[in-house]
Amino acid sequence: MIKTEQLSQQKLATNAANLEHGFAYLKQVFLARIKLHEQQQVSGEDGDQAAIADEVELPPLAFYQDGSSFSLFIEAHQPSFEEYVILLLALVPHVQSCFFDQIFEAHCEHGAPAEFGGSRQNEHRLFQPTGETALYLLAGGDLDRRFQVQQLLASQHWLAQQNIVRLEAPDTGQSYLSGRLTMDADKVEQFTVGHSPEPDFSSAFPAQKITTHLAWEELVLPDAVMNRIEDIKDWISYNVTMMADWQMARKLKPGHRALFYGPSGTGKTLTATLLGEATNRSVYRVDLSTVVSKYIGETEKNLAKLFDTADGQGWILFFDEADALFGKRTAVNDAHDRYANQEVSFLLQKIEEFDGLIILASNFKTNMDDAFLRRFNSVVHFPFPTEQEREAIWRNNLPEALPWQQGDDLPKSLARYELAGGAIVNAVQYACIKSLARKHKELQQESLLDGIALELEKLGKVFRK
Repeated sequence: MIKTEQLSQQKLATNAANLEHGFAYLKQVFLARIKLHEQQQVSGEDGDQAAIADEVELPPLAFYQDGSSFSLFIEAHQPSFEEYVILLLALVPHVQSCFFDQIFEAHCEHGAPAEFGGSRQNEHRLFQPTGETALYLLAGGDLDRRFQVQQLLASQHWLAQQNIVRLEAPDTGQSYLSGRLTMDADKVEQFTVGHSPEPDFSSAFPAQKITTHLAWEELVLPDAVMNRIEDIKDWISYNVTMMADWQMARKLKPGHRALFYGPSGTGKTLTATLLGEATNRSVYRVDLSTVVSKYIGETEKNLAKLFDTADGQGWILFFDEADALFGKRTAVNDAHDRYANQEVSFLLQKIEEFDGLIILASNFKTNMDDAFLRRFNSVVHFPFPTEQEREAIWRNNLPEALPWQQGDDLPKSLARYELAGGAIVNAVQYACIKSLARKHKELQQESLLDGIALELEKLGKVFRK
C-alpha cells in the first residue's frame, strides 16, 4: 500500500495518481515481455516463452489508498496480477491513446511484434490491445498459462459479468482472440473523472435517485435509533481504511447491509436520504415492481443489471417495501414456488457481493426471511412517534412564513392525534393549501384538523376533536 501522504492534494481528489502508477506498472510488464521476446529471437531457440510472472521479477501490485473510485474498486475486487493487467490494457487507450505505439517505437526496431496481436482499425491507426495482446503479454507461448489467461476473458468471468472488460467479437474469419479488449463507457468515466453519469430510470436500472432539503436536526427519532444510524455513518466514513490499511478485506465481507423496519411514515426513507446527504453519496430507491417479473429467470437478470450498474459507484441502494421480494421463502409446492425461492437465493448472493451500503425497508420485521436477517449488519427499528416526538415533528414542519392560530401552543395541541411523521407532513400541506385558498393571514387550526381527519381516515380511524 502506498501512503496518501506522498500525494499532492490535487491528485487526491481524482484517479490520476493511481492511473499514473498503474500505467507505469503496465509499461514495466510490456518491457519485460519485449525483452524476453528479443532474447528468444537472438538465441534462435524454438522453445516457448514462459508466463511473464514466472520469468521476470516485478514489483508487487500497489495502489494509492486515497478514496478515489479506482482505489475503491481495487479494494473491493482484489484482482489478481493477470486481472489487474487486463483491466489496465482495456483502460489505457481511453487515457493515453499512443501508449502502446510509443513503447513499440522506442523498444522494438521493427515495430510491434506480430505475437502481440492488436488492432489498428481506428481513425488514427493506433495500436489497440486485443485478446491476443493479453495472452502473449501474460503467458508468452506457454499453452497451459495461455488457456488460463483466456479464461479471464470469457463471458463467465466477473470482469465480463459485471460489464467492466469484454472481449469484442472478432471480424468474420478472424481468430477468436483477435477481438479488441473493450471497457464499458460508464467504467471509463468512473476510473478517470471519478464518477459515472447518473443513470436514468429504466428497465436496465430500475431505481430513481432520491434527495432531501432537510437537515439532520429536523429528523425526529429516539436516541437509540439515532445511535444505530450513527453506526452506519461510521461504516461509510471508515470502511475503506479498515478494509485496506487494517487489511481486513481478507476476513470481512464487502459492503454493509441494514434493515429499517417500522410503520409507514416513521422516517425510514428520510433517514436513507439524509445518510446520503451527510456522506456525499447518491441514494437510489429501487422500484421492486419493475424488478420482479412473472417470467422465469427475468427477475434474476433485472437484479444482475441493477447491481452491475451500481457496483463500485459508492451509491446507497434503498429497497422500499422490501418484503415484496425479500420476504419469507415458501414451501415448494410447485414450479412457481421453486423459482420464487431461487430469486431470493440469488438476491442473497448479490447483496453479499455488493461493496456499498444497502438499506432494506419493511413495515414488519417478521415479514423478512430469516436467512436475510442473519446477514444484516444493522437492524434498526423505527417506532411510532411518541406524543413528545409528534410535537417536535409538528413544530419542524409548520410554516414559518405566517403566524399560527393559537401561536406557539399549536404543535402541542396537535400532537395528541396519533399520526406518524409522513401523515403529519401531509396534514400540514393540506392546511397550507386551504389557508392560501381562503386567503387567511394565519395558519388556521381548523384547516389542520381537517387535514388530520383525512389522514386518520386513510388509516381507518375515527377522528374526534
